[in-house]
Amino acid sequence: MLLLIGFAVLAGAGTALSPCVLPVLPALLASGGVGGKRRPLGVVIGLTVTFTVTIVGVADVVGGVGLGSDPLRDIAVAVLIASGLALIVPGTADRLEAKLSRVAAFGARGASSRGDGFRSGLVVGAALGFVYTPCAGPILAAVISVSAASGRTVAVAIAYSLGSAAVLFALTLGGRKLFDRIRAAGRGLALQRALGAIMLATALAIVVGVDVRFDQYVAEHIPNVNLTAGLEKSKAVESRLPELTGHSAKFATTSKTPTAPRNASDAVLLADAHGLKNLGPAPEFENTEDWFNTPGNRPLSLTGLRGHVVLVDFWTYTCINCIRTLPYLKAWDATYRKDGLTVVGVETPEFAFEKEASNVKDAIDQFGLRYPVVQDNEMGTWNAYANEYWPADYLIDAKGDVRYAAAGEGDYDQTETAIRALLAEAGASVGGKSHPTDVIVPSEVATPETYLGTARAQGWRVEPKEGLHDYGASVPSRLGLNEFAYSGTWNIAEQPAAAVSNAGIDLQFEAKNVYLVLSSAGETPREVQVLLDGRPISAKDAGADVHSGAVTVTGQRLYSLVSLPADQEHRVGLRFAPGVSGYAFTFG
Repeated sequence: MLLLIGFAVLAGAGTALSPCVLPVLPALLASGGVGGKRRPLGVVIGLTVTFTVTIVGVADVVGGVGLGSDPLRDIAVAVLIASGLALIVPGTADRLEAKLSRVAAFGARGASSRGDGFRSGLVVGAALGFVYTPCAGPILAAVISVSAASGRTVAVAIAYSLGSAAVLFALTLGGRKLFDRIRAAGRGLALQRALGAIMLATALAIVVGVDVRFDQYVAEHIPNVNLTAGLEKSKAVESRLPELTGHSAKFATTSKTPTAPRNASDAVLLADAHGLKNLGPAPEFENTEDWFNTPGNRPLSLTGLRGHVVLVDFWTYTCINCIRTLPYLKAWDATYRKDGLTVVGVETPEFAFEKEASNVKDAIDQFGLRYPVVQDNEMGTWNAYANEYWPADYLIDAKGDVRYAAAGEGDYDQTETAIRALLAEAGASVGGKSHPTDVIVPSEVATPETYLGTARAQGWRVEPKEGLHDYGASVPSRLGLNEFAYSGTWNIAEQPAAAVSNAGIDLQFEAKNVYLVLSSAGETPREVQVLLDGRPISAKDAGADVHSGAVTVTGQRLYSLVSLPADQEHRVGLRFAPGVSGYAFTFG
């Protein structure tokens, strides 16, 4: 148990360092940058307490006594508005006190410079804790998915929150030191009003759901945003998660599943199907709410789906890990639906606002999901499967038995092999069918992915270091296979690298496809020239985003640079306009 608590502390710290904290970070820094010296401590303690209480079930209790599905976020908005107005308009705090609730007004009054600011910081921090949506991995998912009655569950939740609190407190203190310098320069009133505007902007962002949409955007456009994914998927963690739930998973995840070649025959797939153990009868969809993407939005049943191969995917629309699996689910649905595959997304919420049917529908539309999705607000289906993870997939054969289970991200080739095998077993002819083409399927000989920043860079001739660096005007004449090299001037950070002047990257790769996550400052269109073996890339070898030998970069996303007919070894040269940032190369 002590080891699991230690992992929870590290996972919480990783959460506070991830992009998911950005929607609340401005308000966190603003609320800690005013008032007395003890205010930052009060803010972080308040956030930690409410976040801890929320993740062990109080949100469900509040929602069950008639206060609506999302009263905690409403409280957060009220407190932030009160505090922001009090900062912008001097003397407003007393008038607000008569109009708003005692709690909200107290939080606003504490934003002034009177007292040490600790108690008022508690109030504002408590409000932020209600909307601090983390990049939750298996550790936090297990905490949320079980009752708070277990002392062990509470201990792990507290450990997770303390890990986050330590990092957030350091960030808040750093921001306060900066604000103190601005005040010392005689700009205290302007600073106070600016911080008030930030708090009002944060309240507005929460009202319109910007924080949730930002988390979704990060998940879809920045690979491996969960900084603790490797830790949480380690054998040590996975072996101890049942301590939280009090039971082991009903269907053990399949550890060794063959990966069939893309052109595998039906006979080979049938042999693979025989190797998939029968894990037991699949439970029905139990205690569910609204259905989407079904005829008339009517409920489905596994009994009614006999003869189909069914993939049950447990997910929730703010879970970073879940969102990254959606392209694969969409591709499998589009490729194999006519062969008898039915994908059902079981949306089991982590937080109260995820229970709203309108929010789920918006997410379905945003992600472009065409397969059936059902709300599992009371975790009836989750508990029927004794599930423990977001995301988790269960493959059910045509007779209604679970034959394959996978938890977390990855193992996509194995999952697709199991899909094809069970379809062949059910009588569908899927032999020779290729993998879906609209997701990245890594090649066996592909160059491994690498990052341009310092966090996970590998394969670079000169190891990237943070800061402004001039790598010289000339590019290397020769590179080894899977070797990367910078040229020109770059501003290197932990994740991205920003082109400054005469910036270029050359690499020697072996793959069919080359992808790169790019963004442009202010989303102003800027170009990256693409060279293949020293010449402008031809139209037949260019990726989908390259036109006339260059890719125009605007929003942050994955850009397709090279698309060859087969796995081949080549050299790619990229020449960046100033203001373009690169994040990570992926090969397929």
